[in-house]
Amino acid sequence: METLIQRSFVIGEKVLLVIIALLTSVAVILELTELVTTQSVRLADLLLLFIYLEVFGMVVAYYRAHTLPVTLPVLIAITALTRLIILQGKDFDPSILLFEAGAIFLLAISFAVLTWANTKNKKTETIDR
Repeated sequence: METLIQRSFVIGEKVLLVIIALLTSVAVILELTELVTTQSVRLADLLLLFIYLEVFGMVVAYYRAHTLPVTLPVLIAITALTRLIILQGKDFDPSILLFEAGAIFLLAISFAVLTWANTKNKKTETIDR
């Protein structure tokens, strides 16, 4: 019974990965179509494409290693917040910009700590072997 449940989870996981990859590809195609139609490229458009690239990279990384690097969602969040700041323009209250910049700063610190911990962990594994 457990193997049936485990197999159904594995199959469900692979199906969801394929769905996420397909939907990300569709979103990229739609965004590129809009860029060609409007014949203009803004920084916000490039950041959106970068977010799609990171999501697709996360799917590929998970499919290959069956683990999700924690740093990838942090990078996606940093890019999304940056895009939000760019899209807001100059009409918003400056305190909102400070909060968003603070969030980016905290995410950058967490990314640095996670990268450092991952590097330290890999060095420990190499020494143990």
